[in-house]
Amino acid sequence: MIINTGGRTDTVQYYTEWLLNRFSEGYVLSRNPLFPNKVTLYELTPDKVDCVVFCSKNYEPILSRLHEITDRFHMYFHYTITAYGKDIEPGVPGIEESMETLMKLSRLVGRERVAWRYDPVLLTEKYTIQRHLETFEHMAGTLAPYIDRCIFGFVEMYKKLESNMPELIPLSEQDKDVLAQGLGNIAGKHGIVIQTCGINGDFTSYGIHSLGCMTLDIFGKANHIAFRNLKHKGVRQGCQCIESRDIGAYNTCINGCKYCYANKNPQNALGNYKDHDKASPLLLGVVKPNDIITQGVQKSFLEKKRGS
Repeated sequence: MIINTGGRTDTVQYYTEWLLNRFSEGYVLSRNPLFPNKVTLYELTPDKVDCVVFCSKNYEPILSRLHEITDRFHMYFHYTITAYGKDIEPGVPGIEESMETLMKLSRLVGRERVAWRYDPVLLTEKYTIQRHLETFEHMAGTLAPYIDRCIFGFVEMYKKLESNMPELIPLSEQDKDVLAQGLGNIAGKHGIVIQTCGINGDFTSYGIHSLGCMTLDIFGKANHIAFRNLKHKGVRQGCQCIESRDIGAYNTCINGCKYCYANKNPQNALGNYKDHDKASPLLLGVVKPNDIITQGVQKSFLEKKRGS
């Protein structure tokens, strides 16, 4: 199975000790977001987990101890660095600092295991098409030697964005085409593989691939292992990713990004953060008397088991 540590929250940046503890103790509990009293136990051992996927906007807090996980598991890293500043991503380090940290990560784990996410692409009066292309050019020139690929996507117009980001300018199809052409040309110039995931539109003419961002092909090549040829069902329309199990929790990320889909609002996340216990097997809170804990199904996708 594939374990995802960062789809619901930035565990790497804000729950570092907890994440390291879970892998050290060899198991984690994950509360069902729809049925809160249902809890699933996943074993975090190399014989049960094919690959660990990380997704964060700041790996600095875990770099010195990352080997505690990477020495034992296959892995892949998504590092989100965008054009935005504190006005949109208040808890995220600046571009230059973020790029320095990505380079440190790449030197530790190898460039073939690091994907740069330039995501989501959105427009405001400040963050124009021209600004995106200029920023992307700067970043691509710096990061090209340190990454496996670049993944980008256009912002999804969730209803709460209307209140969270009144400054947002809806992207027209022409806007998307101009941005895709520009990003594709820049990536090609720097020798970067660039792709989308989970968005509509065909931009192959600009050198942009339409692929899943979490596929067995990507993980296999990054870790020099062979997976079985399995269908990738995805998690939403247009998604071509392999199924994974996320061990985080919604409404717990305190980055405060205005476009965030995983938090109802920043105040909820801050309140929940105070309920975090780094020693608990659950990211948020502790096991309650009425919780129903079941063992999660952990089927391997590997063509051959390690050591067989």
